Amino acid sequence: MRKCDLMYIIRPDLEEAQVEALSEKVKSAITDNGGKIQNHEIMGKRRLAYEIEKFRDGIYVLVNFSAPTESIDALEHVIRINDEIIRHLIIHDVASGA
Repeated sequence: MRKCDLMYIIRPDLEEAQVEALSEKVKSAITDNGGKIQNHEIMGKRRLAYEIEKFRDGIYVLVNFSAPTESIDALEHVIRINDEIIRHLIIHDVASGA
């Protein structure tokens, strides 16, 4: 199991219920493949440093989790095919030993 941090940015024009549903979809992509979520935080709407897909704002979400490598690959696939997520970054904790 690798410790990871996931930061993703959701389109700002979504309703609150859609944001919740999308974050549940990402959480289930982690847990369904053997991962464990330590922390999940919707940080809210913030200004982007530069325009992404004609958006100047985005809804930031931070997830701290542990998962096997295969689970991380499946999560990456779920995020890439979702049009509502405009950017994402998964950081692997090197100190975790994997």
